[in-house]
Amino acid sequence: MLKNVLSRKYILVVTIALGLAYMLPLQYFLSSPSMGSFYSMLTADRGVTVERGISYGPNTRHKLDIYRSTKEIKGPIAIFFYGGRWREGDRGIYGFLGAALASRGITTIIPDYRLYPEVMFPAFQQDAARAYGWVHNNLAASSKTGEARSIIIMGHSAGAHIAALLAFDPQYLATAKVLTPPAGLISLAGPLAFDPTTDPTTKDVFASVSNADNARPLSFAGQGKTPTLLIHGLDDETVGPWNSRDFASALRKKKVPVCKQELTSLGHVGLILAVSKPLRWRGPVLEASIAFIKDVGSGKVPRSDIGC
Repeated sequence: MLKNVLSRKYILVVTIALGLAYMLPLQYFLSSPSMGSFYSMLTADRGVTVERGISYGPNTRHKLDIYRSTKEIKGPIAIFFYGGRWREGDRGIYGFLGAALASRGITTIIPDYRLYPEVMFPAFQQDAARAYGWVHNNLAASSKTGEARSIIIMGHSAGAHIAALLAFDPQYLATAKVLTPPAGLISLAGPLAFDPTTDPTTKDVFASVSNADNARPLSFAGQGKTPTLLIHGLDDETVGPWNSRDFASALRKKKVPVCKQELTSLGHVGLILAVSKPLRWRGPVLEASIAFIKDVGSGKVPRSDIGC
């Protein structure tokens, strides 16, 4: 125990020393110390302000961070839901993503949500809807100019599953009393077509589900018209690319605007890390996401896989 405490203190001291020496944004690490937030401290884009720990609900996990450009920008808003098998995750890990989008003029919100075993499906969906409602009421619909701002929801892995259900299953936003659907959906390596009730890694999380289709975004592909961008790494051995392919096919059959990009040499974690500054050379994840957000935020709709 003493050794672990000393190790944590050593890491903290070294981190602060590095931050002061190289003028690094220490708040990325100090707000939520972890290896993930340490990585964000080292790699996050500059020109960003962060408002942390805002409550959007009564639970201790109902907190969100807001990333904004230091320039006054009233463009689209992105809400990012992280992955972690619905069992783990922390908003502080993804500062590199929030800063990457915000530095390019996209106000970005990263919420925490309740996890298994504290809750099972659909509690985290309800949390996501509550977070969306908070953003809609406090940021998107309360512009000083009176102009509503578009909200694009995005997620990686389990977070993409959450975002997709939020976009296409209307019950969640209805429960949160939000009438305005998202302007767009971005799924990064989303498990959108698999059966979570039988998969050995997720069946406990979805044990309350009597009909697997109620927890599969694929089943709701025809219930909305949200323009969608699907990005998947072809080396993904955690969530097979067939999930994005099947979801794209289902959306096209229902005439829902969809773009699908498959990136070579990127695996499951590599796809999200490609958003960070040192690894952007591995694939255009950030560029494609920004282009999509700005297009749908301004009313443009993607029409094919070419150039999207």
